[in-house]
Order: sequence, then C-alpha cells, then structure tokens
Amino acid sequence: MSKEKISIQKEQDVVLFRNRIKEVATKIGMSLVNQTKLITAASELVRNMLRYGGGGITHLEVISRNSIPGVRLIFQDEGPGIEDIPLAMKDGFSTGKSLGLGLPGAKRLVNDFSIKSEVGKGTTVTIIRWKNGL
Repeated sequence: MSKEKISIQKEQDVVLFRNRIKEVATKIGMSLVNQTKLITAASELVRNMLRYGGGGITHLEVISRNSIPGVRLIFQDEGPGIEDIPLAMKDGFSTGKSLGLGLPGAKRLVNDFSIKSEVGKGTTVTIIRWKNGL
C-alpha cells in the first residue's frame, strides 16, 4: 500500500493536497461521489489545520479491509489544541467566524473519523473513506 507525507504550510499546499487525494482515489477506483465526499472532508480539515493549527503534516495512505481499498488521511498540527472535543463536534459550534460545519460535517462525509487533541500540544484527526462507501 502506498503512503505519503505532505506538509501543509500555506494555502497553495491545500490545492496540491486535494489534487493528490483525487489521483489516489481515482487509482483505487473510487466513485466520483465518494471521491467528492473524501475531498470535501479533507478540504475542511486541512483548512482547519491551517487556520487554527498554523499548518501541519498530512499522511495519505491507501489501505485495505477485506480486500476493499480505501484512503486514510491523517491531519496533525501542533496548534493550541481543542479544549472541548464534544462541543467542537456539535453542528453550529465555531471558535472562528465560520458556520461551524467543519468537524461534524467532515465526520458525516467519511466512513471512519477520529480526533485526538491536547491543549497546548495540537490535534490529530484521522479519516477513512472506503472505495465502496461502506
């Protein structure tokens, strides 16, 4: 399985990252609908990483479960962290001037979603989208 590490430090990195996700998702035969969901979730998370975490590192990996391929993305930053994850996961919650659809919206678009955060140390979000959407 392929695995890549991509640094996200500026807005231009987001475009390159999105394009790379599309390439990988296309290569494993993911449908356009599932690609769109994955890329939309990834865009939201990577923008959060830039906005709140000051940038960070992403990991892009093709994985397999029961011979079904999928894409796992990990977003790691060393920002201020999230004080209250359950609150941050509620629709409408935002610490910025946004609609607050970020984390809960991203979670709805993927098959697996996990978030770990430590105040003062940073946040790691992991998402998986399977080729067949299951």
